[in-house]
Amino acid sequence: MTTTAPTGTTTSDARLDELFAPVLARIAEGALQREHDRSLAFDEVAALKEVRFGALRVPVEDGGHGASVRQLFRQLIALAAAESNLPQALRVHWWFVEEQLLEKPGPDRERWLRAVADGRLVGNAISEPGVGAIDRYRTTLTPDGDGYRLNGTKYYSTGSLYSDHIIVAADRDGDRLAVLVDADAEGITQHDDWDGFGQRLTASGTTEFHDVFVPADRVLGPGYGTPGRTYGTAYLQLVQLAVLAGIAQRATDDVADWVRRRTRSFTHAAADLPKDDPLVQQVIGRLSSAAYASRTIVLDIADQLDHILSGHDDDDLLDRVEFDVARAQAAVIPTVLDATTQLFEVGGASITSESLRFDRHWRNARTISTHNPLIYKLQTVGDHVLNGSELPYAWSAGKR
Repeated sequence: MTTTAPTGTTTSDARLDELFAPVLARIAEGALQREHDRSLAFDEVAALKEVRFGALRVPVEDGGHGASVRQLFRQLIALAAAESNLPQALRVHWWFVEEQLLEKPGPDRERWLRAVADGRLVGNAISEPGVGAIDRYRTTLTPDGDGYRLNGTKYYSTGSLYSDHIIVAADRDGDRLAVLVDADAEGITQHDDWDGFGQRLTASGTTEFHDVFVPADRVLGPGYGTPGRTYGTAYLQLVQLAVLAGIAQRATDDVADWVRRRTRSFTHAAADLPKDDPLVQQVIGRLSSAAYASRTIVLDIADQLDHILSGHDDDDLLDRVEFDVARAQAAVIPTVLDATTQLFEVGGASITSESLRFDRHWRNARTISTHNPLIYKLQTVGDHVLNGSELPYAWSAGKR
């Protein structure tokens, strides 16, 4: 890949926190009610646009914040702690920005970086419903004059209802391509019909494309699943691990706050108040440790991606980060799932109250953890360790 690292002035962590922390705090305040009402976070996305959160990685000279990859993932963990649906909803947006940064300077690169700096967001429509085919898309791109027509149906269109543009994976005469369409283009119908028991507000439902016109300059090139080494697989996976780190932090904060205010206990408890009970303290310690360990792993891999995206993208480095993010799943997923299960031990039946919805932390963690099944990641890690087998990088789901 061509590597053109961001240039110019960067923004400090302190400055980024000053900009975003008040917005994230407001987003966090309404998270419980949105979960209860199943209310999509349109207002919250608008607030993020207002502070140009989507332009974290865009260089300062192009209107962005000039953040490093590490700084981006630091803020994504904070956003996940406020509202775990939103980093996942914007997952492909960050990859799109990286792709523009890696392009050679030119009018197209400048146009899209400026658009992102102005608040534009990019969603995706890649996976297809049903069995489908494992090696090609049923969504098609066919020539029409000086452009193309896009037809097909996608599911898991994560974040597209929040976005201004949608990256769509399509088949053109056997080639897998990515195209960029405007979310409000004629012929596009979007549905909020994601029925998972967690991450309910990611806008991950169905998107239909009926003869949508795609100008030739909106064909971005090879689509996801194209063979070969890429930073993109690790990058997109790391966003999901950042979501888990944020969930662990929010669970820690929520349950610790509940315990501090609780006076109800048991006759055989070790202390009069739950906050002084060493057994309860142990559960809070487990939660806090899960949040710390997950965050540390995510930021370590973000540092590796920073190095790669600054112009050091040889095969060994790409293999290393892909290997690390694959085995990081085996560390982060069980740690967060265990902690968000054990949190219920700090109280009696009252902790299961719907008004608290502490179950959402486990449900959200369990749901985000299924996207790239851990059993297959572990198998590839083991095969690589034992036999030196190549890492799979790109893959797709469907009928073999």
